[in-house]
Amino acid sequence: MIDRPREIKTLRGLISRNPVVGIIGARQVGKTTLARSFMAQMRGLAHYFDLENPEDEARLGDPMLALKGLKGIVVIDEIQRIPGLFPVLRVLVDRPRPAARFLVLGSASPELLRQGSETLAGRIIYHELKSLALDEVGVIHQARLWLRGGFPRAYLARTTAASDEWRRGFIRTFLERDLPQLGINIRATTLRRFWTMLAHYHGQIWNSSEFARSFGVADTTVRNYLDTLTSALVVTQLQPWHENISKRQVKSPKIYLTDSGILHALLNITRMRDLENHPKLGASWEGFVINQVIRQLGARSEECYFWGTHAGSELDLIIVSGRWRLGFEVKRSSSPRLTPSMRNALKDLKLRSLDVIHAGEQTFGLAERIRAVAFSRLLKDIKPIRQ
Repeated sequence: MIDRPREIKTLRGLISRNPVVGIIGARQVGKTTLARSFMAQMRGLAHYFDLENPEDEARLGDPMLALKGLKGIVVIDEIQRIPGLFPVLRVLVDRPRPAARFLVLGSASPELLRQGSETLAGRIIYHELKSLALDEVGVIHQARLWLRGGFPRAYLARTTAASDEWRRGFIRTFLERDLPQLGINIRATTLRRFWTMLAHYHGQIWNSSEFARSFGVADTTVRNYLDTLTSALVVTQLQPWHENISKRQVKSPKIYLTDSGILHALLNITRMRDLENHPKLGASWEGFVINQVIRQLGARSEECYFWGTHAGSELDLIIVSGRWRLGFEVKRSSSPRLTPSMRNALKDLKLRSLDVIHAGEQTFGLAERIRAVAFSRLLKDIKPIRQ
């Protein structure tokens, strides 16, 4: 088990300010482990319900009776299995001087857990737990994190083969069991084919017409497939940034598989030498680095964009937070060079700075407000935007 003190600290702050905190994240990302660690560190009473446990599910057969007398922290795991609990929680937290605060865990986005968003509006705050990050495993293990991904059981597996086996099993179980439990009735074979196709388009601009032709369905249908996997937190849509300039700008999102290990399993990449010789090497590295930069900065999803013009200027990541505009470009190279595209991005987007994250060992300046940052020095040279 890997300790996650940053997540515990965040959770402690959220639960102190909100009557209900929802931890969302993909299946097997570590939500239950985090909740149990949090309970162990909290002083006072704590109660735990796992809705995948038939005994706990039976205990909540009459949720008002089971919950109204509890005090302290009440954890309800896999709450999407009984969405009818949300109205009960609203009644409980609206009581004068409520005796309990609730920590609910779900394997989907708030949009998919729609009942929670509607009945607990103004009472719940969501925190997305993502897979393991570079600061949690250490820079020395960056290659392992990239190849295996950040799902704890995949990362901690005793061998690379065991990690690959776990990830393939996760994909199958996710499609055949987890998505149907969320009310998604798309055939597993269809979504498996679509997810695999997305893996081959990892890091590219979304083109619904191209996907629709490949599947022989309408554009709206493949868009629904994409939104389904996005809501289940296994695919990320990085939205385009628009600036008031004369250049024609890209208006479709970039698509990334959220976890690099799942990407590699779908691409049948098992070992590092397989990855190094694969055509998607650069795209895999780009997605992995962008994810780690966002995690290091502490940026929210709504603050993260990419930028591109039809003339060819582009920027892999732009963070827009208040008056801050930070740009990032990712290069799978040990000696990145200044390009006209970088200068255009710095000028057109009015960036405070532009960092080129590269695979070398040194951080150095390229031009005024533009520097090359070694990925191995990411934790030292990139500072969080909120401290």
